[in-house]
Amino acid sequence: MPAVIRAATSADAPAIAAVHTLSWRATYAGLMPDDFLTRMTSEETRAQREAFWKASIPREQDVVLVAEHSGQVVAFSSAGAPRDHPGFDAELFTLYSLQAAQGRGTGRALLHAVTAALRERGARSMALWVLDTNPTRHWYARQGGVECGEKTDGPLREIRLGWSDLSALP
Repeated sequence: MPAVIRAATSADAPAIAAVHTLSWRATYAGLMPDDFLTRMTSEETRAQREAFWKASIPREQDVVLVAEHSGQVVAFSSAGAPRDHPGFDAELFTLYSLQAAQGRGTGRALLHAVTAALRERGARSMALWVLDTNPTRHWYARQGGVECGEKTDGPLREIRLGWSDLSALP
């Protein structure tokens, strides 16, 4: 059964924060320094993320969607105005999924839903940052994202992937 994609509500904040934390642990183990990953997946950070989502979602400044399977949030995505992507109309901030939900088309469904919502807001293009060693980098490329920049932050290197025409997203 496919996941149900819907707009997030502030009541989803605890589940979004949990998915965010658990997916970071699974995705970035071995890709980021251990002390940084421990800090970013701590209970304190999870609580901060929950507070962020509780405050952010009702403002409706960004598109925030969740994917539910059997009534449980298993993935989420957020996007909005670009922060540091010159020439792009929008930025994909997050797209995280529990490992158990991966490989079922949930990520692709979320990506399509978030880009549809961005297009409704007038966006024609979108970019994101992904860690260069993150395997999802290749997943985004299979979804039509084109490498078009990079940045470094200490030992971490991120790659910009962009879609110049959201209507052409495969």
